[in-house]
Amino acid sequence: MKERLISGIIIISVVTLVLYLGGIVFDIGVSLLALGAFYELMNAKREIKIPSLMKVISLLCMYLLMFVNVDGHSYMFGLNFETLSLVFLLILAPTVFLTKYNYHVNDAFYLAATTIFLGTVFNLFLTVYHESLLLFIFIIVLSFSTDTLAYCGGKLIGRHTFTKISPNKTIEGCVIGSLLGTIISTTYYSTFISYNPSNIVVVVICILVLTIINQIGDLFFSLIKRENKIKDFSNLIPGHGGILDRIDSIIFVLIALMFLIRFM
Repeated sequence: MKERLISGIIIISVVTLVLYLGGIVFDIGVSLLALGAFYELMNAKREIKIPSLMKVISLLCMYLLMFVNVDGHSYMFGLNFETLSLVFLLILAPTVFLTKYNYHVNDAFYLAATTIFLGTVFNLFLTVYHESLLLFIFIIVLSFSTDTLAYCGGKLIGRHTFTKISPNKTIEGCVIGSLLGTIISTTYYSTFISYNPSNIVVVVICILVLTIINQIGDLFFSLIKRENKIKDFSNLIPGHGGILDRIDSIIFVLIALMFLIRFM
């Protein structure tokens, strides 16, 4: 518990410093997060042995997707068919030549999915941050408050298991996390980003949906670990596991926000 607390304090301090410095420091920070996440997803599927050359190519493609057209002026990712087509060709075509090195079609599809998923997600990290620091902080506030209050609520009054994917999650905890997370996040959004009395009901509904998706994101990555029989994605952060163990919820909130932001 002490180790987890110390690691948590260090994480909060580093994130605060990176957000404060911004600019190239933030871009480097996100690039390191993406590198760690890529490493963790590659190691999660232990039965898949992908040649090092293809991992390097995939990593470069991920960074290409991350940084293409990130100008902070559009929520449409900046991705385009030219970039995606290039990624598909670079990852899928080599299966024809590298079969003898145990690079097969299933491996290529897993690698392509990982590359495009992470490239898109971390492109969103950069795009939302460069568009609005306050909106980026809103995502962190929503995810942190929902997760923390769901955990505390489950510990205090949780009686009914929500799903076998994560036996420690309870229905009571999830409800408390979403309701209180919605109150805290709506307060932040209305105070620092936008307050429109005529639209407040829609904003509350959108934020409530985001808190629910936040918890679905946590369960999705828990399912990956469960299916691959691993406890954590890595032991990079003492007491907390890996990078994906910490940002799993934020990833899903970021993705969902792209659909809901127009209504808020």
